[in-house]
Amino acid sequence: MVRDTASVTAEYARSDQFRGARVNLCDLAGLEIRDCEVSGLKIVDCYGSEVYLGGDFERLVVNDVDVTAYVEAELDRQHPTRVLARDAASPDDYRTAWDAIETLWKATLDRARLLPEATLHEQVNGEWSLVETQRHLLFAGDAWLGNAVLEEEAPYHPLGFPAGGMPPDATAKLGLTLEAVPTLDEVLAPRLARMATMRRTIDGLTGAELDRVCGRKPADPYPDQEYVVRRCLKVVLKEETEHHRYAVRDLAVLEAGA
Repeated sequence: MVRDTASVTAEYARSDQFRGARVNLCDLAGLEIRDCEVSGLKIVDCYGSEVYLGGDFERLVVNDVDVTAYVEAELDRQHPTRVLARDAASPDDYRTAWDAIETLWKATLDRARLLPEATLHEQVNGEWSLVETQRHLLFAGDAWLGNAVLEEEAPYHPLGFPAGGMPPDATAKLGLTLEAVPTLDEVLAPRLARMATMRRTIDGLTGAELDRVCGRKPADPYPDQEYVVRRCLKVVLKEETEHHRYAVRDLAVLEAGA
């Protein structure tokens, strides 16, 4: 019996075997590259339809045209809170950005609650579900605010969901239960509590506090380097705004399907 290998999807993880490789005259239809370092990646003389790129690119060139500024400007136009989060400098700037983030999430979660619970666990095109997104933002707040800035005794909630690149042993050390399948309300209990902590921190923010060097890093897997409150809080702002963008994009698909 011949095995039908065409139906089997190969997966490669935590490997450098493709570093500097060249792929010629191959059928790469449906290829997905996720959570990878792609500096210097070139796709030349290729053809196809519906090519999708998503990520944080310092410079993006398509057919010899640098589209970096255009893409950023269009994202800022569609999601103006990105600008508030990115450009925050003074304590008032941080407060303004957080006000906008709270308003966005309240409206989006109200929309989400109109859908069946099972739908909130559905992934759209392999992206995190709405519940998983809330779990990830919970972890981001726990790490960058609870641990790094506030140095809490037990900052990490078990339902937190880190980025996919964190090794399993590191997540276990932090006490995270990645295999859990909580309801939206079960996730929102600690998630909204962490947002409230962010609100209190932002409300009391001063210029001196923004420039204070943190006594801890966000989590053990992060590099040993200097972490300043300003940077840590800006990471929280960026995580909130970017993942809100993803969430509303996928929520529109789920609503259409419902």
